[in-house]
Amino acid sequence: MPDVRLSAGTIEYEDTGGSGPVVVFLHGLAMNGSLWRHVVAELRPEYRCVVPTLPLGGHRRPMRPEADLSLPGQVRLVAEFLERLDLRDVTLVGNDWGGAQLLVSEGRDERLGRLVLVACEAFDNYPPGLPGRAVTLAARVPGGINAAFQPLRIRALRRLPFTWGWMSKRPVPDEVMDAWLRPVLTRREIRRDLRKYAGSAPPKGVLLEWTGRLRAFEGEVLVVWAPEDRASTAEGWPGCSRMGGWSRSPTPTPSSPRTSPRCSQRTSASSSPTATGGDPLPRRQTRRLGERSRHGERARRRVWTNDGTTSSSPWRTLPAG
Repeated sequence: MPDVRLSAGTIEYEDTGGSGPVVVFLHGLAMNGSLWRHVVAELRPEYRCVVPTLPLGGHRRPMRPEADLSLPGQVRLVAEFLERLDLRDVTLVGNDWGGAQLLVSEGRDERLGRLVLVACEAFDNYPPGLPGRAVTLAARVPGGINAAFQPLRIRALRRLPFTWGWMSKRPVPDEVMDAWLRPVLTRREIRRDLRKYAGSAPPKGVLLEWTGRLRAFEGEVLVVWAPEDRASTAEGWPGCSRMGGWSRSPTPTPSSPRTSPRCSQRTSASSSPTATGGDPLPRRQTRRLGERSRHGERARRRVWTNDGTTSSSPWRTLPAG
């Protein structure tokens, strides 16, 4: 697996290569890029898929002891990764971890063309639900991360509500989750890195202030969630009303698909899926978002959308049925 040296340490990543549009996939806490293995397998013939393994507990190489791995520090690390690989007009896809959108609030979104937020932390929902709060509390206690994760060697415990039980509709294959957990279970330095992040959630007022900065993003935005979520429910995106301030003009028409940003809250079966650069994907193709979803659904979904319709609301909401 290739790697790149960044200011915080060495990051491993998968890169399918090619000259197609660039899609970068970000994973969440205590997992690695294999979260996206099904999606990458389908996209790689036409797109350059780049999947870094971030220092969120599932990474195999510890970061430097002095590295800033707080929430803002992790976001800056992603920006540095995009810069070092010279990736431009990126479609940035995030699941579980909400760092993708915070690139905008940190003013580091110059390399982004569009955002896909799949069942991820948002607004002031940091940490999200019972699982997020459990990890945050563990990070505040000396030895807490080790005590919280060691029982997960017993595979049956991974389906409890405060572990992965509420975060995936179906169990993640044992061999996949074993690989996710092995670093944090076996290496003190990895637990140190995870503790730095897990204990860094800012106050809710700060998180909401960061959210307000997202109005500056001029690219397209797609929000995807599952109605069965029990950790961060769809009600967190009520008609995109909390995001409505982002848009400065109506939803673009087919003749001007990139006039302004827009949000789709789950693509419908009739949508025309597109990827970076507006290149259409075959209508028959769908995207499996992986077993692990904070919104609790493993299903085949259309991820890319170019909703060539007008709407009375600048943020189009599509039913999640």
